[in-house]
Amino acid sequence: MATGARKAVYPLFQLGGPQLRIFRPNFFMLAVRPGVPQPEDTVQFRVSMEMTKVDIKNYLEKIYNVPVAAVRTRIQYGANNKRNHKNQRVKKPDYKVAYVQLGQGQTFQFPNLFPDKEQDTETRSFDDFKNKYMEREKQRQKGDPRRGGVPDWFGL
Repeated sequence: MATGARKAVYPLFQLGGPQLRIFRPNFFMLAVRPGVPQPEDTVQFRVSMEMTKVDIKNYLEKIYNVPVAAVRTRIQYGANNKRNHKNQRVKKPDYKVAYVQLGQGQTFQFPNLFPDKEQDTETRSFDDFKNKYMEREKQRQKGDPRRGGVPDWFGL
């Protein structure tokens, strides 16, 4: 142990005494964008393998106050088709996917993090100038069609 580091000392548990510690499970829930279109009231999560349907429902309802109507889960098996430098198979880890159907009237839509920006006139004019310049350069470097494919540096 490092000098100056102290070990936390908790009082002994006594029946009826105040609860001084909060125990949270080592679970995670990651909202992911679904690969195929889902109904508006369904959200897809990647969850811990140890979580059950009841755990997922309680987690969302108690911590985030989200009404949950139904929970469906599946286990996605990791790919097993890669090999390392020793020609040994390398398997990606499995993970659990949960589809949570929200309560009555609740909808969820992923935010658009990268919306298409409208170009202002200054940027548009710069793009036009750049395009015209590139077109002129291509014409200039094209070469003389009368030379029949012989490059300019091969002079007569």
